[in-house]
Amino acid sequence: MDAVFLSQTALFTGNSPKEIESTLSCIGCQEKHYEKGSMICSAGSSMDALGMVLTGQISIEHYDFWGNRTVMAAIGQGQIFGETYACMPQEPLMVDVVARTEVQVLWLKVHRILHICDHGCPVHSQLIERLMMILARNNLNLSYKISHTTPKSIRGRLLSYLSHQATQYGGNQFSIPFDRQQLADYLHVDRSALSNELSKMQREGLLDYHKNQFILHRKMTEHFSGII
Repeated sequence: MDAVFLSQTALFTGNSPKEIESTLSCIGCQEKHYEKGSMICSAGSSMDALGMVLTGQISIEHYDFWGNRTVMAAIGQGQIFGETYACMPQEPLMVDVVARTEVQVLWLKVHRILHICDHGCPVHSQLIERLMMILARNNLNLSYKISHTTPKSIRGRLLSYLSHQATQYGGNQFSIPFDRQQLADYLHVDRSALSNELSKMQREGLLDYHKNQFILHRKMTEHFSGII
């Protein structure tokens, strides 16, 4: 367990490696390895622990009745997942959690986080506060996704998503956490149609891109207003 790495994550930020080791010993944890493409959690199952990605990347995916896939989120190193369901262990999952790469996951029992132990660990209350902040942040991210998929046109959805990414990065050059298929799934559009729209926007001088790297040009602002 790399306590130094954990001290740099949102869940344990501000705590020393020694404090983290003591807290993990108190609340209990389990580290597991998953191969690329493997199912970490499946829809219909339940969870009593939240997961933190130590290495690699996972995706949260939803399949409708007809088998259409929607990528809900991409989770990378240091981020947590499953916290909402772990807080409600009787609620069955509506999503699949899939290893996009080879992944190492740290599992933490939520009921042991939420109930402060008899030892009065000073880090414990901080851990609860940070977990609540992460839950709030995830709710915001869900709101962002809704706003990105509200526009009727593919261009409108791209403009909404890319504009938000530029704002988050604080500049017109940035990378996104999705490949082309995952971006199409996230925006609820056809991959070929998405690729065609990106190519058209590049020809029009609105942006440049290579794989998941993007550069937005000022000319895009002329098209953003009124298109969504």
